[in-house]
Amino acid sequence: MIEVTIPGFRKLQIEHVVCDYNGTLAVDGTLLPGVSELIRELASKIQVHVITADTFGVAASQLSGLPVELTIIPMSSQAEAKLDFVSKLGGDGVVAIGNGLNDRRMLSAAAVGIALIQREGAAASTLACADVVSTSIVDALDLLRHPKRLIATLRS
Repeated sequence: MIEVTIPGFRKLQIEHVVCDYNGTLAVDGTLLPGVSELIRELASKIQVHVITADTFGVAASQLSGLPVELTIIPMSSQAEAKLDFVSKLGGDGVVAIGNGLNDRRMLSAAAVGIALIQREGAAASTLACADVVSTSIVDALDLLRHPKRLIATLRS
């Protein structure tokens, strides 16, 4: 568990990080540099989940050997499936990371929603649902490795 109190925001007890795959952990189906190492490190403190429709059909092979729970969802009703997934985990203990329109509802339901603007871009409505916006998955995951960065960003 990762615990951090953010003045004017909330006390966080993070047990799960839920990540979209394409556009978040990967571009064109391939994991981005540094992601594997960060997942391994974070998995010693919290449970790492990847939820995706797996557009390129390679998520399982790309994530093979990593300490993640991979959930493949249907191409339809993705926003609802991701919201349900975060809700079942108990949103108060979840950090959710994504970039697509289908990620907006899970970001809203999580204790902290992080929207990414990387090479795939980001849906504007997803940015509006986020607590934090980052330009790199490495930077986003580093917020969990260095929680004082969350304090600096979210305190009020």
